[in-house]
Amino acid sequence: MSVETLTFGCRLNTVESEVMRARAEAGAADRDLVLVNTCAVTTEAGRQARKAIRRLARTRPGAEIVVTGCGAEVEREAYAAMPEVARLVGNAVKLRPESWNERADIMAARNAESTGIDRMAGHTRAFVPVQNGCDHRCTFCIIPFGRGNSRSVPMADAVAQVRRIVEHGGREVVLTGVDLTAYGRDWDADLTLGRLVRAILREVPDLARLRLSSIDSVEADPDLIAAFAEEPRLMPHVHLSLQAGDDLILKRMKRRHSRDDAIRFCDDMRRLRPAMVFGADLIAGFPTETEAQFSRSLDLVAECGLTHLHVFPYSPRPGTPAARMPPVAAEAIRSRAARLREAGAAALARHLDGAVGASRLVLTERGGMGRTEDFSGVRFASEVPAGEIREANITGHDGQVLIAA
Repeated sequence: MSVETLTFGCRLNTVESEVMRARAEAGAADRDLVLVNTCAVTTEAGRQARKAIRRLARTRPGAEIVVTGCGAEVEREAYAAMPEVARLVGNAVKLRPESWNERADIMAARNAESTGIDRMAGHTRAFVPVQNGCDHRCTFCIIPFGRGNSRSVPMADAVAQVRRIVEHGGREVVLTGVDLTAYGRDWDADLTLGRLVRAILREVPDLARLRLSSIDSVEADPDLIAAFAEEPRLMPHVHLSLQAGDDLILKRMKRRHSRDDAIRFCDDMRRLRPAMVFGADLIAGFPTETEAQFSRSLDLVAECGLTHLHVFPYSPRPGTPAARMPPVAAEAIRSRAARLREAGAAALARHLDGAVGASRLVLTERGGMGRTEDFSGVRFASEVPAGEIREANITGHDGQVLIAA
């Protein structure tokens, strides 16, 4: 049989697509199967997925197209109405090999399942989902209705998976989740992301690098903060879910932090570990946002010392409270997004400037590329084997990645 995956959206989807591919190959009958793992974070994500499904139906006649992911949860009717789609598989059951034909209620899901994989084909870094779902209800976000409530992989299972990855040659593991800093609360009030990080580093001593994906800074627990200061194998880079820099907009978004909270967190972390580098998600043109309020998001790039920006022009998501708020003009949204991206590009260039002439430890990837400990991209002058950690002399940069001799 032939099994192909087409993945949209987050790192969780990337990992889950690998799991589904393996389980479909092991348990499905002899047929041509395409698994489309959808995203629902924006309306554009759904549009792109449906466009791709129609293209697949034209280019892969006879293939069975199965749709899963967050889009299959929150836009079920839209996908179900597509004649190209053979069936939908809900997020709650998509990792269960025995459950491919059932439909479960994602909001009733109470457990997060370990993916159980020991490597990711074509990837130097292995992503390990340890948390799924979200208990918060940010006014712009539909994802809790696609992923369900927050639930965590048991610590022992997470540690065991990291150990398997290392035993199969993995050098770097990235812990990921929908609301990663909520890890453990569904099991025990004292079980935190920091405790999990400490356990992994203690019990898997051969792991060279441990990295976190996106976190909510206001939920970072004391153990986690201390680990960044004390554990050199915990990489000095995190991506922050900030979204905006104005307190009233943050309140209307129903975020849990203030502008001062964000700035204080970045300052405190750099005092503990001067090498810390921060990325961030920022939304441009959230409903009711004035030019003055936007300018505070723009200023946040410098005040937090942000380096790697993900900028999202606001688009209304039907079913969310923000979609009912007074909108910002489309042209203003586009202009603000462009200005944020320009500020992010300038900040990245300044950061890369600081590495020129220095040496950096780089985890090599395919195509002569690699990543430093602070997640800066590196391009080597010649091809290098993937999966090695090597010291590289940085000779320059092109504004996006460092260049190594």
